[in-house]
Amino acid sequence: MTDRLPGHQWSPDARRRARQLENVYETVMSGGASPVAPRPVVSESWRRSLAALVDPTRTRPPHIFEHREVDRLRAAHPLASVLPLLRDTLGGAADEAGFMIILTDAQGHILWRDGRRDVLRAAEPVGLVEGTRWAEESVGTNAMGTAIAADRPVQIHSAEHLVRLYHPWTCAACPVHDADTGAVIGCVDITGPLATFHPTTLALVVAAVKLAEAQLSRELAIRDERILERNRAHIAGLHGEPGALLSATGRVLVASPRGWVGSRVPLPRSGDRVPLGDAGEGRLEPLPDGWLLRLHRTGGAAVPRQSADGPDRLLTLRFLGQDRPHATLNGEPVRLTLRHAEILTVLAMHPDGLTADELATALHGDTGKSVTVRAEVHRLRTVVGADVVRTMPYRLLADIDADFLQARAAITAGRVRDAARLYRGPLLARSEAPAVREERELLAATLRAAVLLGGDADTLWSLAQTADGAVDTQLTERLLHVLPPRDPRTAVVSARLATAE
Repeated sequence: MTDRLPGHQWSPDARRRARQLENVYETVMSGGASPVAPRPVVSESWRRSLAALVDPTRTRPPHIFEHREVDRLRAAHPLASVLPLLRDTLGGAADEAGFMIILTDAQGHILWRDGRRDVLRAAEPVGLVEGTRWAEESVGTNAMGTAIAADRPVQIHSAEHLVRLYHPWTCAACPVHDADTGAVIGCVDITGPLATFHPTTLALVVAAVKLAEAQLSRELAIRDERILERNRAHIAGLHGEPGALLSATGRVLVASPRGWVGSRVPLPRSGDRVPLGDAGEGRLEPLPDGWLLRLHRTGGAAVPRQSADGPDRLLTLRFLGQDRPHATLNGEPVRLTLRHAEILTVLAMHPDGLTADELATALHGDTGKSVTVRAEVHRLRTVVGADVVRTMPYRLLADIDADFLQARAAITAGRVRDAARLYRGPLLARSEAPAVREERELLAATLRAAVLLGGDADTLWSLAQTADGAVDTQLTERLLHVLPPRDPRTAVVSARLATAE
């Protein structure tokens, strides 16, 4: 197999990077001490792959499904509805740069691929075809399998692949999540020969996945509305008693009164009773397309009192580009430590709530302990109120006005100008909490990619005013290209570019 295709030109940086990675690979695989360690995401993937007995010299992806079975899987897979959007978003770049687009299911089976014919043909001898399985345990470290295993966007370049056969290739992938449950349902990947490597490739894939997840969310909202219309009589039949209409997966579609139960109810494996934390115990009644939840009063458990219009608490979080996290509760300032701000960030990102173990991992990584988190949350509840930060699971019971959520939603909806205006800088820049750091990097990279792809002069200018944007040469060059010659901002941008050079 060759690592070059017609029309591809090696850049010195790409060639140098490939040689460096090859040296690291050979040293590590021979048991030596490399002066430069592989990236953590790569070394962790290598360990998982070797533990699964993947042979770096012989392993090839297993061919699991034939064409007829692939067609059946495609027809039933939720990514089928967003395939046209992904082709529109990535297709032009794929043709120009010489890589192919790949979509997998949650197990890493390739269901679709698209791109230039020469790239598709070059990929066939190495098994980059429909029906093959690219999970880590099947073929070792690769962007598709590693993104699914780690549940995060991943770029794997050259000798970062565990199997030598794929060292002449580069790939970037991002998992796609179900709009209902949040579970990984597949992966979007772009793969090509080494000459197609570019550091912004991953950001492009992430931006495309965000658009796809936004469409899946809109489709879910339409289905939810249909369920509500068919079952409003059940809610009316509660006659003022606390209850809720749930989706088939336990997601709360409507609650009466609003806010008395969280946004998701854990469905039992058997029986009809479910624990509801502070509210007591619930009883489930099956419906054709979901569940009706009634409060089963035990031991005098009280229902949290809410107004008919829902929570009467507004928690405002301004965490983008701030030296100190700024928050207000119903307009009154709230003094937060960095740890408190990190907890609020993570809980705002997970409206369905988190267990103590999940929150500990989000804040402290694998070394996190639930007992530590319980103490931290207890202190936070004394600051913002126990009625705002609820337990079992940990979640926020308030209307949340968070600048980082607004910016993310604007990107997802394709409102790039609004996102650039909202983005005043990194999310909690001093935070080292894994979940916050990942969201910070993802938000910055996704916005940058979206602005560079389709931003007008005002949008580019907004992003250029942030600390990172001010030193981003590519962003500055793009802004200088689109600004009218007589625009007063042109002189500022020109001077900034001259200083950088």
